[in-house]
Amino acid sequence: MKILLIGHGKMGQAIEEFAIQRGHSLVATVDVNDTLMPTLAEQADVAIEFTHPDAAFDNIKFCLEHNLPVLSGTTGWLDKMPEIEKICKKNSGTFLYASNFSIGVNLFFKLNKFLAKLISPQSQYKPSMIEVHHTHKKDAPSGTAITLAQGIISAHDQYSTWTNETKTDEGQIPITSERIGEIPGTHKITYKSEVDQISIEHEAYSRDGFVQGAVFVAEWLPSQKGIVNIDDFLKL
Repeated sequence: MKILLIGHGKMGQAIEEFAIQRGHSLVATVDVNDTLMPTLAEQADVAIEFTHPDAAFDNIKFCLEHNLPVLSGTTGWLDKMPEIEKICKKNSGTFLYASNFSIGVNLFFKLNKFLAKLISPQSQYKPSMIEVHHTHKKDAPSGTAITLAQGIISAHDQYSTWTNETKTDEGQIPITSERIGEIPGTHKITYKSEVDQISIEHEAYSRDGFVQGAVFVAEWLPSQKGIVNIDDFLKL
């Protein structure tokens, strides 16, 4: 494939290396402050977008308006997702967003929902979450933590929202965010009662899982149409 890589930070550089190992070529690597040119979209089969919240919307919009399938792993911009969905539909485009492209994390998402459904009738168990990432991460809580919280909310009758504060109101899931060193990403969910607790945790050892998942999805995406998600890719 010919890939337009939008974002050339640590994640982008790792994606470039793995994509080349897989036999793909890069039309261009476009960094955050570079201009996206229509000729780049014409030359590419797919775009991979990993930038930052302020740039993601315009980057995705550009791809959709230039008939280029695009996947994005940028978090912190999802308030504009309804507009992207309209743009995708208007242009008969192809778009996939995932807060995390790791196969292990996406299996963890499913486990999280299943556990929340099992615990929902047991009101004595109160959920909380801790997420830990490297100090370069811009947003808090992480997109992965938000996806996990939304998973609990969808399966648990007693919770309707999350908060990034330690003090919570009824029906809120507290998320604690820590930024330490170069930690790739750890997410731990705990249900605590007065007599015991149940915890599930996913710990990434490196960026490799995220990188590989993004490239595998990029290989699949051009054969799709519309708004798709990583569950479609994994057939979950």
